[in-house]
Order: sequence, then C-alpha cells, then structure tokens
Amino acid sequence: MSDRPATDALSFALADRWRNLSAVVLVVAAIGFAVSFDSRVAYYGAGLTVFTVWMAWFVLVAIDWLRAADF
Repeated sequence: MSDRPATDALSFALADRWRNLSAVVLVVAAIGFAVSFDSRVAYYGAGLTVFTVWMAWFVLVAIDWLRAADF
C-alpha cells in the first residue's frame, strides 16, 4: 500500500491560500498589537491569540486532510 493518497490529501489540505493567509494576518496583527502596547498583558494576550489561531488552523487542515485521504 502506497502513502501517495495521504501525501496528495495533505497537499490538498495545505493548499487553501485563504486559510493560510488569514492565519498569518491574525498572528501578525496580534503580535503587532502587543508590540505597540509593550506590556506583559498584551504579550500574554498575543501569545494566547497566536496559539488559538494555530490550533484552529491545525484542526481545519487535519479535517480537510482526513476528508481527502483514501487510506
């Protein structure tokens, strides 16, 4: 059994440019906001935001990958 279907499904799941771009924009905005306020609370909030965005991105990619994979 080849791993090609799983690799193709992963390429498909990672190809969503809007999801990738929106995640990057949200992360950059959160970090920019924290840098502009330069406080521990702002950095903590930015860290939580970055983690939340990353987890949402990861879960959405995993869902797309599992839907497209043919195991």
